Amino acid sequence: MTKQQWYERLFSNFANKYEKEVFTQGTVQEVDFLEELLQHDKRLSVLDVGCGTGRHAIELARRGYAVTGIDLSENMLQKAREKAVKANVEVTFIQADARSFVSSEKYDLVIMLCEGGFSLMETDEMNYAILKNARAAMKEKGQFVFTCLNALFPLFHSVKEFMEQGSGANYSLLTFDWVTFREHSNVEMTDDDGQSFFLNTNERYYAPSEITWMLKSLGLDEVEIFGGEVGNFSRCRLTPDYFELLVIAR
Repeated sequence: MTKQQWYERLFSNFANKYEKEVFTQGTVQEVDFLEELLQHDKRLSVLDVGCGTGRHAIELARRGYAVTGIDLSENMLQKAREKAVKANVEVTFIQADARSFVSSEKYDLVIMLCEGGFSLMETDEMNYAILKNARAAMKEKGQFVFTCLNALFPLFHSVKEFMEQGSGANYSLLTFDWVTFREHSNVEMTDDDGQSFFLNTNERYYAPSEITWMLKSLGLDEVEIFGGEVGNFSRCRLTPDYFELLVIAR
């Protein structure tokens, strides 16, 4: 039997808690930013990779776009489907692994926000496979927008302090490996049933130059990287003060 990874355990019963996290509260502004990239053209289609509970997918659908969302967690997707019904919008939600997902359709915009799979994988090859599959799902003149963890941030800031701000999680240990750019932590969480559980996380931070090289290797010639701030997406100059990178590629 394949060992269950930490992200599979986390998202097996966490949808309601996820909805209340600080980093999930900026949906409207984030979709405003995406709409500007789409030039408010309602004919365009969107693929949301690692859509979670569907917050971006549903907001885009509410504004008139055709949206498909994929996620590894059926628990998160069930919440997304319930929210879509409540919002009276149609979104195609598919349970799929972004590392092996092959899309039969091509999309005008592919999004992957809030570490929607990418950065969470246990090997660099798996993370690259997610980028490759997202790229393959794009139309010829499509756009790709995603966020990922900023490897410049730990140079000047405590990741442990940042992660504990506004979170109910308790980090007993958090280390950062400067050779692999990976954060390893031991953290206690509480699921939707109020049960405590422990995770040994393993997340990859990326330097801007790495992202640029990977995307250009996939045929995306125009790559822009900005500082990513929850609920305040913009084309702002990247500095080590941003926890995330905001990437726009064409």
